[in-house]
Amino acid sequence: MKPAPESCEPELPRHGSLFYAGRVALLGTCACTLILVSFQPSFRLSDIFQKFTLSLVYSCSIVFPAALLLIRMGRESLASGRVVGLVPRVFVLMGANVAGCLFAGIVLILLGFYPAARYWAEFRFSILFSTVFTLVIGLSVSLYREMQVRLERATLELRTRQMEEERARKLAAEARLSSLESRIHPHFLFNTLNSISALIPKDPKRAEEMVGKLASLLRFSLNANQTGLVPLGQELQTVRDYLEIEKARFDTRLRYSIDVPEDAESIGVPPLSVESLVENCVKHVIARRPEGGEIRVRASLDGDCLALEVSDDGPGFSLDRIPAGHGLDNLAGRLALLFGGEARLEAVRNGRYASVRVTLPRNV
Repeated sequence: MKPAPESCEPELPRHGSLFYAGRVALLGTCACTLILVSFQPSFRLSDIFQKFTLSLVYSCSIVFPAALLLIRMGRESLASGRVVGLVPRVFVLMGANVAGCLFAGIVLILLGFYPAARYWAEFRFSILFSTVFTLVIGLSVSLYREMQVRLERATLELRTRQMEEERARKLAAEARLSSLESRIHPHFLFNTLNSISALIPKDPKRAEEMVGKLASLLRFSLNANQTGLVPLGQELQTVRDYLEIEKARFDTRLRYSIDVPEDAESIGVPPLSVESLVENCVKHVIARRPEGGEIRVRASLDGDCLALEVSDDGPGFSLDRIPAGHGLDNLAGRLALLFGGEARLEAVRNGRYASVRVTLPRNV
């Protein structure tokens, strides 16, 4: 699953956050203007403009520094997974309030609203008046905004997880369908039925066993859980059924061995994962060579990992050259979705054997 962006604004750039702060500053400006004007028994249009300008200077001087600091705190808190407490928010808002009032006083003196001699008197009045506004509006907006961003992030993560689960189901369904198609392929059925027919007069018991194995193979292909895991022992039984059916066809051209420790048979693996690797060996090595070949299935436990290895004595191949949609490409996608980075699919060479190794975490 891809992680959500480590940002206080998962879907908005920084200038979007500042635009949001600008709207808060405008809201605070209008509120301050209304309050200041309401204290006067009578007022003119010029008085409203003057109060609005004063409020705008103070609001911009306080809101933007506070917004930048709170945005940074919010991003760091989301990245670390913790929630910013009330005390740090109050500390940031009060610091921005003091610095903003000092800066706004200088700006208003430069604009000629009052003389420099009145700087500290205006500062004392403005700091008392703006503290209440800064705390009430700042805490309300910052808490609301952070909860909104956390909700957006949770929604994004949920949507991403749903998409990944849907993709996993699709890949599993494709693997099951691909396996089923190979089972019911006319050549496969014809060869299997022909082999069974040839066995009936000379070895009817084995012919009956082949029919049972074919039925078991088709049933497993149909009933394999789309997104879950099956015990390795059950998967290996399917592999044995498939190999015995193909051995009836290739006879001595197909030689195989399965070496899996008993305590590994309860570990969960993706359905038809080992079988698809064995089928790949039969198609590309055994069926193409007059002398046939050997297939080996091995499993080993290494700490918290299960290593599965399917080998043949063919020429081998590179996973980088596997086309999209191939059975091995499909298997790699399923492993990534089911186990993330904990699972690996590798093509290796051990002496005269070319192997495909699957490493995945134990899931007993």
